[in-house]
Amino acid sequence: MFHIKDIADDFLSLFLPRPCLSCGVPLVRGEEVLCTGCMLDMARTDFHLRRGNMLEQAFWGRCIVERAAAYSVYNRGSRIRKLIHLLKYSGRKDIGIMLGRLYGSVLAESGFTDGIDMIIPVPLDPARERRRGFNQSKCIAEGIASHCCLPVRSDILRRTGRSGSQTKRGRYERWENVEGLFTVTRPREIAGRHLLLVDDVITTGSTVEACVTALQSAGGVRVSVAALAAAQKLTV
Repeated sequence: MFHIKDIADDFLSLFLPRPCLSCGVPLVRGEEVLCTGCMLDMARTDFHLRRGNMLEQAFWGRCIVERAAAYSVYNRGSRIRKLIHLLKYSGRKDIGIMLGRLYGSVLAESGFTDGIDMIIPVPLDPARERRRGFNQSKCIAEGIASHCCLPVRSDILRRTGRSGSQTKRGRYERWENVEGLFTVTRPREIAGRHLLLVDDVITTGSTVEACVTALQSAGGVRVSVAALAAAQKLTV
């Protein structure tokens, strides 16, 4: 049975077709942001199905992570890279929410989120969040939460400063750059809980490491990690 909204959407798509943000072809009913072809062509991982995967191994000896998964592989020519860039720098919050919903369904169906108590988005530097108007990790977290029925708590972890680029830093320098950058504002509310830390992209792992270290200072806290993408060097 057709609804008025469906008819209106079809009418608008006929005269004002929305393009796929990856390939530019007009989207059809049921497609959001990406066409079905580009969705299927996106380089996805199966990390949510495999314990001890390469992303989890990237944190061995650095911090204790229960599980770690990323939806896609992030490299110079990847579709996910373009989408994350649009999300962060073109104000396209809808991209984060849509991809979060997509990944949330995958995580929930696989059992990855079983036993999780709440979702914690990686916080942005406050000044940067004010300029941008939103935190992209929170958008992704809200999308994931829509399939997992879990609370998103952006008031638990606070960023106390701003880090510089991590790209050309060595392993120790990267850690120094983010050490002490995050603090827990409500430790009693997370003590003994299992948290899902959500980020947009994991490039070196140092930011996640600093967040996990801060969260676990509350005592008895277990942390799993989910991101839309992880750098190729962390996935092979």
